[in-house]
Amino acid sequence: MSAIPSRPDNPTLGITLMIATTMIFAVQDGISRYLAENYNVLTIVMIRYWVFALFVIALSHYRGGVTSVAKSSKPVLQFFRGVLLVIQICLAVWAFTLVGLVEFQTIFASYPLTITAISALFLGEKVGWRRWGAILVGLTGVVIALRPGAGLFTIYTLVPVASAMCFALYGVLTRYVARTDAAHTSFFWTGVGGAVGISVIGPFFWLPPAGADWIWMAILCLTGMVGHYTLIK
Repeated sequence: MSAIPSRPDNPTLGITLMIATTMIFAVQDGISRYLAENYNVLTIVMIRYWVFALFVIALSHYRGGVTSVAKSSKPVLQFFRGVLLVIQICLAVWAFTLVGLVEFQTIFASYPLTITAISALFLGEKVGWRRWGAILVGLTGVVIALRPGAGLFTIYTLVPVASAMCFALYGVLTRYVARTDAAHTSFFWTGVGGAVGISVIGPFFWLPPAGADWIWMAILCLTGMVGHYTLIK
């Protein structure tokens, strides 16, 4: 598939999809938090990505062939996106067990602000003084919520911070490759690149789910695939 021309922005649809993405990820985080109580992070993420990779490969075959769908003008960057997202998810699930879901979400809420700032600096997108002001106020709000002087801010707090930074960079790179690659191409590389990345070390920490946990794992896989597709779109 050849590079596609830049398409006109559709802010209303973009905002709607981002709201949907956030809601899907919230469900996903809750399930991940539950599974992380009994299984190691790498097992949870690896199973999720193996299913993800199989799905995108099957979908690509239906769309006209894996070779066609996977063809990208920036294959190295696409692969890096996939690996970066795996790192972000591992950090997030680990953070659930270290600081809890509520504190994680408080910190992770800074990622849209970071995306806006990075987009302005590296993608050349227009961010007026009102939005810069909103970014400053938003980041200040995160700091106030964490209350650094109240003993809530510990070394473990850096884990969700790193997760938020990784996701912000992933979001910006997704926007960047979307200028030339179709959504299903980015979707393919998100699944396959991530599966390859996690499979390098994941099998050494394998701990198979038991009983009803397979159901929760299946729901986690489904929300992961749907959520990342709506984010890419």
